[in-house]
Amino acid sequence: MKILSKVILVAGIGILFASCRKEGLGGRASVSGFVKHHAMVVPHAVVYIKYGATEFPGEEVAIYDASTVADANAKYEFTNLQKGDYYLYATAFDTLNMQSLNGGIGIVLKKTEAKITDVPISE
Repeated sequence: MKILSKVILVAGIGILFASCRKEGLGGRASVSGFVKHHAMVVPHAVVYIKYGATEFPGEEVAIYDASTVADANAKYEFTNLQKGDYYLYATAFDTLNMQSLNGGIGIVLKKTEAKITDVPISE
C-alpha cells in the first residue's frame, strides 16, 4: 500500500509540473502576420518576441527571448510556442524618410492556436 501511495504521489507531482509549463518554446501554438507602418507593409523588419509579457517590456532588444526577420513581403512567424502571454516588438528603418520605425503588440495564445497578428510600427 505504501508503494502505491508513493507511485500516486510521484505521478501527481509529475502531472502538476507538466501542467505548469510557462510561455516559450515546446508547444503547438504559433503567431504570424505582417509588419505594417500605417497600412503599408515593411519588408525585412526585425521582429522580437518576449515570453510571459503582454505589456511593452522596453526597446532594449537584449531582453527579448527570440527574434526573426520578416521576409520580402513583410511576413514574420514564430512557431512551437506554449500557450500564454507574449509581446511582439518590431524595428525597421525607413530609407525613404531616413527614420527609425518601431512598435509592438501584446498577444495571448491558446494551447494549439495559430494566431494571425500584424505588428504595427511607427516613427
